Amino acid sequence: MRVVTGAAGFIGSCMVGKLNREGVNDIIIVDDFTKEDRRANWENKQYIEKIDREDFLTWFSENANKINEFYHLGARSATTELSWTVLERLNLNYTKQIWKICSENDIPLIYASSAATYGAGEQEYDDDLTIIPKLQPLNLYGKSKQEFDLWQLKQEKRPPFWAGLKFFNVYGPNEYHKQRMASVILHAFNQINNSGKVCLFKSYKEGYEDGWQLRDFVYVKDLVDVMYFFMVNKPKSDIYNIGTGHARSFWDLAKNTFVAMNRNVNIEFISMPEDIRDKYQYFTEAKINKLRHVGYSEKFYSLEEGVKDYVQNYLINHLYY
Repeated sequence: MRVVTGAAGFIGSCMVGKLNREGVNDIIIVDDFTKEDRRANWENKQYIEKIDREDFLTWFSENANKINEFYHLGARSATTELSWTVLERLNLNYTKQIWKICSENDIPLIYASSAATYGAGEQEYDDDLTIIPKLQPLNLYGKSKQEFDLWQLKQEKRPPFWAGLKFFNVYGPNEYHKQRMASVILHAFNQINNSGKVCLFKSYKEGYEDGWQLRDFVYVKDLVDVMYFFMVNKPKSDIYNIGTGHARSFWDLAKNTFVAMNRNVNIEFISMPEDIRDKYQYFTEAKINKLRHVGYSEKFYSLEEGVKDYVQNYLINHLYY
């Protein structure tokens, strides 16, 4: 059996969908299933049992011998979360317990780290393990992911295979519930439908024009393909960047959303909320040499391809993956 945590959320539900498409249905799904705005993410998936995240660690400690794969994708994912108590409990300590049980029972583990650990990119965006202790996240969410990476690298007892995956700017189906934390593509799609225009943040950093802040936007379908590859092939246990390796502007992203909707481009610039100005990443670009070196050779969706697929095959008819 496999476990997927965060199965009612964005990436976790897509991972369950990927496993189902590969003919895998013996899945234990874990999350807070009381949130009705997430029900459509999981209710039509194939699985054998769903367990509330508050009950799961007890269940897992008693049933670990039944599990042969673990995808830990559940977390408090809001980058604006200001409570370290919440992040420490859900992102750090919860993950430590999963690591320990997987290690004690020889269960291969994939867990979600984050590109938020890179902060302003002072160390660039290199997944070399020697760089990780030098990283300085800009927010508490990034700190929670960084603290776990640092903790697990010091552990002597480990799962037989493990991979910590630093996800860059992920977009795609099943993120309808994320509200403010949803991708800019979803926000752009809604803005175009409501007003015929898209509002992007002004720049507050020299060298970046309004709308030309750069991010490594990665389509969630690529993300789940990479995770499936890791679990099937079990290459070198390590921490890996998962992005396209190519930074693109928010202006490009908005423009391609208009194109996918067959609408005229109409972009305006607005002030960035003050609560994120000093924590804002103006450039991210994953170095994916390590991923390629271990044999993942599949082509990533380009921004144009990913936005078109997302808009035309999911957003227009409010469909799920």
